[in-house]
Amino acid sequence: MTEKLTASAGRTNQPIVAAVDGSATSYHAVAWAAVDAAVHRCRLHIVTSVAIRSGIGLGPMPTEADVEWLRKDGERVLAEAERVARAAAVGEAPAISTELNLEQITPYLIDRSRQARTLVVGSRGLGAFRRGLLGSVSMAVTRHAHCPVAVVHSTSATDAFSSGKPVLVGVDGTANSVPATELAFEEASRRKVGLVALHAWSDSSGIDLLPGWDAVREHEDAVLAERLAGFGERYPDVSVRRVLVRDMPVRSLLDESEGAQLVVVGSHGRGGFAGILLGSTSAALLHSVECPMIVVRER
Repeated sequence: MTEKLTASAGRTNQPIVAAVDGSATSYHAVAWAAVDAAVHRCRLHIVTSVAIRSGIGLGPMPTEADVEWLRKDGERVLAEAERVARAAAVGEAPAISTELNLEQITPYLIDRSRQARTLVVGSRGLGAFRRGLLGSVSMAVTRHAHCPVAVVHSTSATDAFSSGKPVLVGVDGTANSVPATELAFEEASRRKVGLVALHAWSDSSGIDLLPGWDAVREHEDAVLAERLAGFGERYPDVSVRRVLVRDMPVRSLLDESEGAQLVVVGSHGRGGFAGILLGSTSAALLHSVECPMIVVRER
């Protein structure tokens, strides 16, 4: 593999790592990553893979000309990605490094996540005829990465209008959502926007037919307050709007995400008979939200 450093060393030893494959979605991901790197004052590392995917059965071996074409195409993709990153990070741009990688991208990213602040990928890529579906990459890294994973869809939400919207975080009432809540507060503080903390207190919706829902709602309101306790003192600059709904988490977060610039959820949450797994929620949201989304895994 080859790595080119195009600016001074980053401010921290943990860079934001963005994967790019030449698709429009991956360039949106790079734009978002550049803005986030500038916000966090850390280095942005952009990587593309030119590894040839192995399939079932024997196929024609790539020629030297094929390999050279892949290398030049990878360099073109990296050059465009760096241009996009510098254009997106107005003001004080982050240090940017690029890497032309010869490994399969998914295992590389999972391994690199051990030393990364955040992995950033597009929700889908160019398809099987190029370097593989980035959709499969995004799903794999959100399940197995050792750091938070940002998945960017058809928009980077870095324009002037979107950047004024709040950050939305899903709070499920368990300790598993604490890392997501903490990251959401930090993102809101650094972006100088408010925070919407949503707690879906039932996994069904409809007309209340059973007595006792008011008491349950009071209990769930107390649960949400408990999970947010302490963050107000640590982030006094972040205004918080609490949203408590008796609805399915996926639908509630999806509806609320229309007014957010970023959605933050944990990689898993309540399980068993208490409710649906937040893992299922995060997986469903990956395919449906339009704004960027961060899935937070505990290291």
